[in-house]
Amino acid sequence: MAPRQSKTGELGLEASLWEAANRLRSSMDPSEYKHVVLGLVFLKYVSDNFEKRRTEAALNMADSTSDMYLPDEGARERFLDDRDIYTSVGAFWIPAGHRWDDLRSAAKLTDIGVRVDNAMDAIEKENPSLKGVLPKSYASKDLAPDKLGGLIDLFSNEDLAAAEHDDQDVLGRVYEYFLSQFGSGADQSGGEYYSPRSIVKTMVEMLEPYKGRVFDPACGSGGMFVQSANFTAAHSGGDKNKISVYGQEMNPTTWRLAKMNLAIRGIEANLGPEWGDSFADDKHKDLRADFIITNPPFGSKVYWAADALQSETKRFPYGMPPASKVNYAWLQNYLHHLSPTGTAATVMPNGSLTSNTNNEGEIRRKMIEGDKVECIVSLPGQLFYGTPIPICLWFMTHDKKKKFGDGAAARRDRQGEVLFIDAQKLGHMVSRNQKAFSDEDIAKIADTYHAWRGEVIEGGYADVEGFCKSATTTEIEAAGWALAPGRFVGSEAVVDDGVPVEVKIVELRDSIKAGFAARKAIQSRIEESLDRLVVEEDV
Repeated sequence: MAPRQSKTGELGLEASLWEAANRLRSSMDPSEYKHVVLGLVFLKYVSDNFEKRRTEAALNMADSTSDMYLPDEGARERFLDDRDIYTSVGAFWIPAGHRWDDLRSAAKLTDIGVRVDNAMDAIEKENPSLKGVLPKSYASKDLAPDKLGGLIDLFSNEDLAAAEHDDQDVLGRVYEYFLSQFGSGADQSGGEYYSPRSIVKTMVEMLEPYKGRVFDPACGSGGMFVQSANFTAAHSGGDKNKISVYGQEMNPTTWRLAKMNLAIRGIEANLGPEWGDSFADDKHKDLRADFIITNPPFGSKVYWAADALQSETKRFPYGMPPASKVNYAWLQNYLHHLSPTGTAATVMPNGSLTSNTNNEGEIRRKMIEGDKVECIVSLPGQLFYGTPIPICLWFMTHDKKKKFGDGAAARRDRQGEVLFIDAQKLGHMVSRNQKAFSDEDIAKIADTYHAWRGEVIEGGYADVEGFCKSATTTEIEAAGWALAPGRFVGSEAVVDDGVPVEVKIVELRDSIKAGFAARKAIQSRIEESLDRLVVEEDV
C-alpha cells in the first residue's frame, strides 16, 4: 500500500495539530486551555475506541462462523447496545447522543459548549472509573462557541482519521505531545505535570521494568507509567499487562490529567480513589513495589508535613528530614515502599548530593553505610522546560547481592559499591533553551549501568575517565560522604596531538589576525559600493 499523503506538511501530524489548536486559543489562558484541548483529545479517543469495537461486534454477529453470530438482525441491533461487549475489552461505554460524531454534527451550533459538557457528564456517569475526572467547562464564557467548534473540526480532520486507521495509538501520542507543549510553555508550573521524555526514557531504560509492580508517588500526568508500559510491551510481544501500575498525585487537576492519559493508552492503574499528599495521606501504605520511578516536586519551596510525621520512624529510619526541604523525605519514602529486591529511580536536584545542612549530610551517610545507594547520574542543565537547574538521578535498592539469571535478571555482587556516571556532556540542543538526549546517549548511560550490575553487555564494564567510576564505600567516606559524580570520575582524558603549546598559540594568533583582515576587506568593499549609489531625481 502506498503511504498516505498528509496535508499537514513537514511539521508532522502532532505538531500540525498543536499549531492549529494554538491558533484557536485566542486570549484564553494556557493553564485553562490545556484542559479544554486535552479533554477533547480524550473524548475523541474513547469515542473512536467505542465505535471500533461496535463495528467489530456488528461484523462478528453477522458472521455465521463467529462465536458471536446472531441470525436475527433485530437481536443484533439490541445486542450492540449491551455495555458488556465494550467493557469486556477495555472500551468505555459511550451513551448515544454523546459520541464524537454527534458533537461533530453540532460543532457549528451556539450551544456546542453545553453539548460537550453534557457528553463529559454522561460518560462519567456511565463509567465509574472516570468519576470526577473529565473537564466540564466547555460552556464557559471564556471559550467562544466558534473556537470550540473549530477544535472539534480540527480533531475530526482526515489526516488524523487516516493516522488512526494505521495506528490506534496515534491519539495517545497526540495527547502526550500536547502535554509536552503545554509543559514547555510560559506556564512555569509545567514541570509539575510533565517530565521531559529524555529524562523519563533514560530512567526507564536503566530500570528495565519487564514485569512487576511499578509505583510513582508523585506521578504528575503519568508519563513515567506510559514509558514503562511502552518498554514492557516492546520486550514482551506487546503485552503491557505484565506490570501493575500504582501512583499518587496531590494536585487534583494533574491527577485528572493522569487518569485520562493512562486511559487513553489502555493502561490500568491504581492512582488511589482521589488525589492526596504522599506523606500526610499515603494512598498505598502497604505497597512494596518492584520498581519506583518518579520525578517529585523537590527543593526548599516544597512544603511537606514534617511536624505531623515526627513519629513515623519506620518511614524515616535514617533520620528526620528538615521541614524546610523535602529531598531526603522523598528518598526515604521510596526505600520504605520498595520491595526487598526492588529498585527505585528518582530525579533530584544536584544539591541533594552534597548538602550537609539540617541533618541531610548525616542522613546521606547512614543511607550509604546501609548500602542503599546504587547509582548516581549527573545530568546536563536545560533538560527541563523553563529552567536550567542542574539535576541528577538517584538509583537505590535494598539488595546488591549476586543473582543468577539470564539477561536483565543477572546481577553480580555489588555490595559496598556505588556507580557514578557523569552525563553532563551528553545531549544536544533542540531549541534555544532546551536540551535532549539522543537514543545513543540514553543507550550509553543505560548500558554502562547494566554492565556494572552484571548483565552481559558487549565490552563489559570498565571505569572511563571523565564518564563513569565504580567507587567503594571507603572512597565515598574519604570524599566526606558526598555523592557528586565529578568527585569520582575525574576529567576526561585529553589525547596529546604532539603539537607544542607555543606552536598552537602562534597558530591561533595568526588565525584570528587573518579573520580580522578578511572582515576589514569585506567592510571596504561594502563602503565602496555604498559610495557608488546615486539617487536619481525625478524629472
